[in-house]
Amino acid sequence: MLKRIAAILLVVLSLSLTGCVSKVTGLKSYVDTGDGYQFLYPNGWLPIAVSNGPDVVFRDLIQQTENVSVVISPVAKDKTLADLGTPTDVGYKLSKNAIAPTDSGREAELVSAEARESRSKNYYILEYAVKLPNQERHNLASVAVSRGKLFTLNVSTTEERWPKVKEAFEKVVKSFSVY
Repeated sequence: MLKRIAAILLVVLSLSLTGCVSKVTGLKSYVDTGDGYQFLYPNGWLPIAVSNGPDVVFRDLIQQTENVSVVISPVAKDKTLADLGTPTDVGYKLSKNAIAPTDSGREAELVSAEARESRSKNYYILEYAVKLPNQERHNLASVAVSRGKLFTLNVSTTEERWPKVKEAFEKVVKSFSVY
């Protein structure tokens, strides 16, 4: 009888704890207090050492073409994100200067561009279809300005995998915050 009560209590406790689990299951937190940003990234992704490029890069251990990165660029201290243009304007500039620059062999189509506000900061969420010589990719980006810096988080996968990872990638992009 005592074992049965203990088993029932264990089941009730585990069910109640399951209800407390975050909606962002399968994601880990990355925080860079020095540069002032943070975001969530999928479990199973590892940091990759890069030089002369993004501030940080994580790549999927299994699907090695999937990655998330943050690039930090200077802007005038008094500039806001709105000063740089509308979401569509910034999306096109980013596609021409970073995602598919001239003579890179890549083409980028801006699929969508929207503005959002989180914790009194403005962000542009940008979606791209990218064609490389050997594959088609799908990118999501979040762009923000803080303390004279333009922060760009970009998460990317192959077009083939996009339907499987879309929800998780949207959570990653929406989790990006600068301070």
